[in-house]
Amino acid sequence: MSSNKVIISCAVTGSIHTPSMSPHLPITASEIADAAIGAAEAGAAIVHLHARNPKDGRPDQSPEAFEPFLKVIRQASDVVVNLTTGGSPYMPVEERVRPAEVWRPEVASLNMGSMNFGLFPMLKRYKDFRFDWEEPMLEGSKDLVFRNSFKDIRYALETLNATGTRYEFECYDTSMLYNLHYFWQEGLVEGPLFIQTCFGLMGGIGSHPDDVMHMKRTADRLFGDNYRWSVLAAGVSQMRVAAMAAAMGGHVRVGLEDNLWLDKGQLAKSNAEQVTRVRQIIEGLGLEVATPDEAREILALKGADKVGF
Repeated sequence: MSSNKVIISCAVTGSIHTPSMSPHLPITASEIADAAIGAAEAGAAIVHLHARNPKDGRPDQSPEAFEPFLKVIRQASDVVVNLTTGGSPYMPVEERVRPAEVWRPEVASLNMGSMNFGLFPMLKRYKDFRFDWEEPMLEGSKDLVFRNSFKDIRYALETLNATGTRYEFECYDTSMLYNLHYFWQEGLVEGPLFIQTCFGLMGGIGSHPDDVMHMKRTADRLFGDNYRWSVLAAGVSQMRVAAMAAAMGGHVRVGLEDNLWLDKGQLAKSNAEQVTRVRQIIEGLGLEVATPDEAREILALKGADKVGF
């Protein structure tokens, strides 16, 4: 596969941002489906999906909540579907893994370690909330440890390995790369590993260029040519880190899960707007955006005909 092909992943809604923060955040199944299809049409090869309660927008990790939009996306697009096993940091691992276990996607995300998960700084920006769960969820993150113990990670791997699903390994700090290395040495995961290094979330590594370089150097040393590198950055750092990684031969993730904004003071009206922006950056560097089938080849995925939806 040509080294100038860059995979764009788009995380269309997530569980971090709440409905009061943006009118453009997809909440209902139809909104999530439309957002995913629009991102794919703009150039995303992979869409990373969470589900939400359509009435109040809170995270919903029941398999039934995923079904309506999964089938619509599958019928409308050949985009690679990546289902979260992160769900919400307030959920136990058994609940978080269940949608991927049932629907057997080509890719599932997997957080590679426990961490403080500080969402409470957003309370400085947002004061008025439409639903009664939003403010307590953010406030509660002052005392929140997002649990991903070795036992939890092993549970997820042993549950999903049998489905042929591969992983987007989300690594928020250097220790998580070492955690992944342990499971790789144990034979519970196989290359090429799809490693998503995550920057700028409070509780994880920062988004300074030195932080990006440090994570990349560590991954190179631990995994050699047995991995494919991608980045996501929260908030204002999103496009800057994406540009840096693309220039270094990496892949990128954007989307309203990671950042609600397109420019300073300007909310992104859609996930597709962010995909279009990062595509312009990639092509401005003389690189090409990977198609879904090229992403399947780069990441050695099982193919859309082997999913459960």
